[in-house]
Amino acid sequence: MRWTQTLIPTLREDPQDAEAISHKLAVRAGFVRKLSAGTYSYLPLGYKVISKVKNIIREEIVKEGAEEILLPALQPIELWQKTGRDEELGEVMIKFKDRHGKTVCLGPTHEEVITNLVAGTLSSYKDLPKILFQIQTKFRDEIRPRFGVIRSCEFIMKDAYSFDADEKGLEKNYKKMYAAYERIFKRCSLPYKIKEADPGMMGGKESHEFVVYPKSGEEIELGHTFKLGTKYSKTLGATFLDSAGKSREIIMGCYGIGVNRIPAAVIEVSYDKDGIIWPKSLSPYEIVILPLNIEDKALRETAEKVYNDALKAGLDVIIDDRSERAGVKFKDADLVGFTTQVIIGEKNLKNGKIEIKSRADKKSTLIPTDNVIKHLQT
Repeated sequence: MRWTQTLIPTLREDPQDAEAISHKLAVRAGFVRKLSAGTYSYLPLGYKVISKVKNIIREEIVKEGAEEILLPALQPIELWQKTGRDEELGEVMIKFKDRHGKTVCLGPTHEEVITNLVAGTLSSYKDLPKILFQIQTKFRDEIRPRFGVIRSCEFIMKDAYSFDADEKGLEKNYKKMYAAYERIFKRCSLPYKIKEADPGMMGGKESHEFVVYPKSGEEIELGHTFKLGTKYSKTLGATFLDSAGKSREIIMGCYGIGVNRIPAAVIEVSYDKDGIIWPKSLSPYEIVILPLNIEDKALRETAEKVYNDALKAGLDVIIDDRSERAGVKFKDADLVGFTTQVIIGEKNLKNGKIEIKSRADKKSTLIPTDNVIKHLQT
């Protein structure tokens, strides 16, 4: 990608309404823009990070035998009335009447919908176990949206659901998801902690929270797992026939991850005075090529060759092809937080060298021009 072709509107000052460092830096680095209280637009770099988070989640969840689905965001209020959770959520639930006079809500979560689905599709012990998941937008009318995308009214969640014939099966699937969560957060370079938690309105007998404690000291929840048991299957009629032909309620588990929260949490624990420090797995582009004087023909041609060779090698790369001063390019590269900077300056180039700099520790290495791609691949 070329800097001049994408949209990276960086800012030098913090937005006035931002409290959390992740909110300040995400706006300043051109990842998000606020539309209204609790709602945000994701710009190209922000959406690229979100996409990388989604891919990591998918890879690890699918490893455990989960299948991806997509459930409706529009949900009939009757389902929620059956479980009583419409009253529990109260004004947090966004509701409206359609043209036929029926009350519809924008899904704040999907336990009722998924249980309704399996009640009509899983009818025998031979259909079990199953793990189904989706990555979808949820809606909650938060009384006080804050910390940018960490507590917002519209957010992306990965919600998975397990369905088993007995408690032994639930325990097995619960451990699978637990292990998958650990792998996900490790791949995102997050120093997470796991603690037992109150199931709250979700119900069930046991749950665990996966949390991070940022430099600010306030705790930002990343994921939550629940052993739901028969709370929803009993109320919504999700039953199956066992091997003896007896009708029994499906045993359920629920497993959520706040997708938007992962990049925000990474920023909260990984930044310095110059900007964000992304781990390689989530950097919007792993490599940024910085030709310091785009007007110099030899320098420009070298930068273009390195860029094209990097693309051919399958590297995740962006070139800053703007006609800007070197200082502007350095500041933007540090602010955005690309993992590796390839700095092409006139002095080093005359000696046949290119500087490779790590964003994390700011250590630089001079590499012969012909060896740059090989070095970047290691």
